[in-house]
Amino acid sequence: MAILAKNSKNYSIFKNFGVDFSNELSILLSVDRIIEVKAMKNYKNFFYTFLLIFFFLNFFLRTSFSYAKGEDEVENINALSGVVLDAKTGMVLYAKNPQIKIPPASTVKLLTAMVVLDHLPLHKKVKISRNAEETPSVAPFLREGEVYTVEDLLNLMLIKSSNQAAVALAEAVSGTEENFSVLLNAKAKALGLQNSKFRTASGLPASDQYTTAYDVAFLLYEALKYPKIVEIIQTPVKIITNEQGRTIIVKNTNHLLFDEDYREGVIGGKTGYTKLSKHCLVNVAKVKDRLVITSILGAPNRESLWQDTKKMLKIAELVLENKINPVYVNTVVNLSQPVNHVYHVYTVKNKIKSTNHEKRVNNKSIAKAKGKETKTLMAKTSNKNVKKMNTNIAKNKTTSTQKIASKNKSKDIKTVQTEARRGV
Repeated sequence: MAILAKNSKNYSIFKNFGVDFSNELSILLSVDRIIEVKAMKNYKNFFYTFLLIFFFLNFFLRTSFSYAKGEDEVENINALSGVVLDAKTGMVLYAKNPQIKIPPASTVKLLTAMVVLDHLPLHKKVKISRNAEETPSVAPFLREGEVYTVEDLLNLMLIKSSNQAAVALAEAVSGTEENFSVLLNAKAKALGLQNSKFRTASGLPASDQYTTAYDVAFLLYEALKYPKIVEIIQTPVKIITNEQGRTIIVKNTNHLLFDEDYREGVIGGKTGYTKLSKHCLVNVAKVKDRLVITSILGAPNRESLWQDTKKMLKIAELVLENKINPVYVNTVVNLSQPVNHVYHVYTVKNKIKSTNHEKRVNNKSIAKAKGKETKTLMAKTSNKNVKKMNTNIAKNKTTSTQKIASKNKSKDIKTVQTEARRGV
């Protein structure tokens, strides 16, 4: 055994382990020890290789952002209505009162943008009208006579939610917002929005105007087919300069674009608010390598809007991971005021406003007319006075002439009489 060990190619290895070649038992024990050490080295190499592969897969091959973070509990949203759609399959991942009809607020601006892009080039110049200037809106306020491109107005409408920009675009396409609403509803029908009706390009309250959380989610799904809309809704901040040189800086109303925990996956969307609609948001984000669309109508406040959207993204991730089944929630909806009644109130207010405006215009017209009449009367009066003065002057001249003539006659008579007395 000693001879074999000495002649072995591993002689140096045996020597390093202090083998006594004169003792066969020592050689056998050393062999076992060497085998054990080599096995440990192999295990260590395997372990390090495994760690390297694990970290590589975890950090470099991870293609989707995680929202659920291991939480399997489903928390319901506070909003009146909400829907989550898998944009790849159209599958409903979450729904709460998805077909309740609610005014669309500014979410309709997505449809307005689609109709505008169907009819106008981006470089076309649009002049702000008096009607657009007087439209209630958030700042920055557009002024009558200012000139913007269609692209500028789309940015103002979708990033800052400018109602004035929406009206200006509607007028550029159809002449009036009322005519534009015909195109809005035709487009909605073509897209398959079965429970929606629109009256204004901006989403400002109007009679018989409504939509559903499902329709709004589907509306964003269709809007994503327009590259310009996708570009605008994911823009956090935009600088706009009009033809007159006025520079405007606008910040996106979708706060999820600025959320440190969610901005990695959020692409963009559209917010909205009216007194009846309350707070609304339709949004698209990446979840597990898929586009997921969330739609919320009727959130009680802005903070709840963001939190509800985050909850729905977590639910979407759990469903896509097959940890839970799709969630469907139906609640008893009791609107504090009938929809048509509230619309009627808004309509009456608008009518009162327009009536007051008409009264002011009429008063101005009457004042102008009165001013003209006064000037005419003054002119007529002055003409009469001039004529009277001229007549009086003529009369005075005639009288003075007659007096002079009579005086001359009396002088002549006196002269004749004097000369007669003198005998001339």
